[in-house]
Amino acid sequence: MLNFILIGVCLLAGFLVKKYKALPTDSYKAVNAWVINIALPAMALRYIPEIQWSYNLIVPFLMPLLVWTGSYLFINLISRYIKMSPGTRAALFLTAGLGNTSFLGFPLTEAYYGQEGLQIAILCDQATFIVMATFGIITATKASNGGTFEFKPVLKKILLFPPFIAFCLAFILPLLVSLQPIVPLLNELAHTLIPLALFSVGMQLKLRTWKADVKLISVALSYKLLLAPLLILVLCLAFGLTEFTQKITIFEAAMAPMVTGAIIATDYNLNPKLANIILSVGIPASLITTFLWSLILELI
Repeated sequence: MLNFILIGVCLLAGFLVKKYKALPTDSYKAVNAWVINIALPAMALRYIPEIQWSYNLIVPFLMPLLVWTGSYLFINLISRYIKMSPGTRAALFLTAGLGNTSFLGFPLTEAYYGQEGLQIAILCDQATFIVMATFGIITATKASNGGTFEFKPVLKKILLFPPFIAFCLAFILPLLVSLQPIVPLLNELAHTLIPLALFSVGMQLKLRTWKADVKLISVALSYKLLLAPLLILVLCLAFGLTEFTQKITIFEAAMAPMVTGAIIATDYNLNPKLANIILSVGIPASLITTFLWSLILELI
């Protein structure tokens, strides 16, 4: 219960700080900088060395790619019936195809499934980042400038991303030295992730003027919150994969749209208004749908 109260308090605090202008408008960027450069790497170094590796962990790594592929097929199908520009279609890919696996996924996963679930969520998040930094950037680039694309900047973006560096170090360092002396420090730094990430999300909520785009919002969120986790659930059942790892993976697939996906849409001018509204509506809606998915997952 405490975790759910924390989620509500932090989201509300961020929203009220923005609403009453207690901080500058773009203050969330400073919060995000701490989360991305300090808290997320600390989380990776703290928990990844404790993971018991097995073939089951292939599923968390594949999930973001499957969700992205499903969104590509679904939105292209819908575009036959709903007229949309290339920029709008790309904005839908970036919001429906990428999940909020860390900023919202970590606190929700911990609230429902504890520290053990959080370890699997970290793997889902790393894979989601790779999909975002490759397919997401490729999609944005092609939609914004007619298809010109360079591979080198994308590779550089992945290799220099602090959480990805920490992810790699979490495998290498335990083979060379013991991390136990710094575990207390990593614990304290990792504990800052959830409240600050939720606070940042709250500061970025924008719930105005959504009615004009309700049809496209419904397309993106019906896929992201319902069809994407259903896709992963069906595939897991088809292969007889119903263990704890797969349940966490399905739960992570049900997360709201990724904040970074909306940021990319804004940076590349791909219907930024639509992308931010989908994000802002999707976050509170996901609090309900993830609860429903947790009930479904109890049955398998």
